[in-house]
Amino acid sequence: MSELLTTSEYRDIAGSLNFPTQAFINGQYVDALSGDTLPTLNPATGETIAQIAACNDDDVNIAVANGKAVFESGAWASLHPAERKKVMLRFADLIRKNSRELAVMESLESGKPIRECELTDLPETIQCIEWHAEATDKLYDQLSPSGNDAVGLIVREPLGVVACVLPWNFPLMMVAWKLGPALASGNSVVVKPAEQTSMTTLWLAALAIEAGIPAGVINVLTGYGHEAGKALGLHEDVQVVSFTGSTEIGRKFLEYSAKSNLKRIVLECGGKNPSVVLADADNLDKVAEQIVYAALWNMGQNCTANSRIIIHKDIKAELTEKIIKAMDQWTTGDPLDPANMLGAIVSQEQYDKVCHYLAKGKEEGATVLAGGDPIVAGKGLFIAPTLFDRVTPDMTIANEEIFGPVFAIMTAESDEHALEIANDTCYGLQASLYTSNVVKAQRYARKLQAGTVSVNCYAEGDITTPFGGYKLSGFGGRDNSLLAHDQYTETKTIWLDLSE
Repeated sequence: MSELLTTSEYRDIAGSLNFPTQAFINGQYVDALSGDTLPTLNPATGETIAQIAACNDDDVNIAVANGKAVFESGAWASLHPAERKKVMLRFADLIRKNSRELAVMESLESGKPIRECELTDLPETIQCIEWHAEATDKLYDQLSPSGNDAVGLIVREPLGVVACVLPWNFPLMMVAWKLGPALASGNSVVVKPAEQTSMTTLWLAALAIEAGIPAGVINVLTGYGHEAGKALGLHEDVQVVSFTGSTEIGRKFLEYSAKSNLKRIVLECGGKNPSVVLADADNLDKVAEQIVYAALWNMGQNCTANSRIIIHKDIKAELTEKIIKAMDQWTTGDPLDPANMLGAIVSQEQYDKVCHYLAKGKEEGATVLAGGDPIVAGKGLFIAPTLFDRVTPDMTIANEEIFGPVFAIMTAESDEHALEIANDTCYGLQASLYTSNVVKAQRYARKLQAGTVSVNCYAEGDITTPFGGYKLSGFGGRDNSLLAHDQYTETKTIWLDLSE
C-alpha cells in the first residue's frame, strides 16, 4: 500500500466513486424483485449515500438456485485445484488494483478511519484471498491405516451452496475470511452483507467475475437480516451458514437450522475480552499502548476489543496514568482525515446503545477518567473514547458487550484473582495477558478461557492461526488457518476391498 493521501485527495476520490446499489445474482447487478430499497448512510455526516436493493425470500430463492446450478455443473467445483488457485489469485490482484477506492468506499459507509481501511483492512483482505488460494492445490486427502486387504480413502468434498452472513464492523475483511476458504474448496456462495455496509461486498462480486470466477458462484443479497438473512437460514438448499455477528442473532441461525434441513451453522459471535495485567508486568508504557489499542481500534466496534482491563493492585495507579496518557494519541473526527485514529459510530442504533452504556456506567457508580460523552459534530455519530475506573464485576459495563470506544479498569487483589475476574464471563473470544514471567505466561494463557490468548501484546493471531471462541463467543468451527476449510467441506470415506 502506498503512502496515505491528504483529506482533500480522499474527498476527491469519494466524489468520483460509482456506488453499486443493486444485488448481485448470477453474475449481474439486479434490483430486488420487490423493487424495495433501503438507505445506506454516511455516519460521519448523517447524509444518505445511496439507496440499496432490499432483497427478500424471493431473491434468496433465485440466488440459491443459481448457486446450486453452477455447483452441480462443476464449472467451479470440479475445476482443477491449480486452476481455481489461478483464478483466485487474479481476484486478489484485482482487489489490490482497486484497493484505494475500496478503502474510501468502506470508510464512507462504515465511518471507519481511512488510515485503518488503507493500512489494515485492505491489505489483510487481499492477503486472506491469496493465502487460501495458495492452499487450494496443497491440501492433501488422507489414507487410513487399514492393512493390506483394504484401502480407506478419506476425502474432502465441497458442500454446495454456502451462505455467508456478515457483520458491519469489518465488511471487507470478514467477507474475505469466508470467501477465501469457501471458494478454495469449490463451493458456491451467497453473501448477505450487513445492511449498514453493503457496497464494498457488491463491488468485490463484480471483480470476482472479472477475475474469471463463473457467474453464480458468488451472489450478494443486500437487505435486512430478518428478511434476506432469515430466508437463507431457512433455505433447504443452503448447506452451511457461516455467521459473524451478535450472539443473539447467532442463536436464531441455530433455530433456523433446526426448522429446516439441519444445515451446518458456524458462529463467531460476541466477546467481553479482558486485558489481564499481572503484578510482574514490565515496560508499562508498552502495556498501556497495547491496552488502548486493544480497546479503541475501530472505535471499539470489534468483537475482540479488550473492554475489561484487569490490573493487579500493586501497579494499578502507575499503569492507569500511562493508559490515560496513551489515549491522547487517539483523536476522533472526520474518517477521511488520515490524522484521525477514530471515526464515527456506524449507525444511530449503535450510537444510542453506546450512549446507554455510558449513562449506565455513571449511574452504577463507575468513575470516568477520560471521555464519557458524545462529541457534537453536526449530524455525525461521534463518541469520545471513554475510560471508566472503580468498576466491579457486577456492573453492567463489566458484563455486557458495548461495542464502542468504552473500556473499564477493574482491580485485582492478586494474580489469581485477576484470572478469576477474566474468566467470569459468558464469552470467551480473546484475552491479552501481560507478565514478565515465562512460566506464568504459559500457565495463565492456558487457564484463560478464550479462543485466542495474546501474551505481552494485543493480537488475534494471523491468517495462519485459527480464530474463534469459547462459550457464547463461538460455535461450529474456526475462521482463518487451514482449519477454516473444514467448515466448508464434507468428509467422505471411500472403502476399497482388496481381499481376494
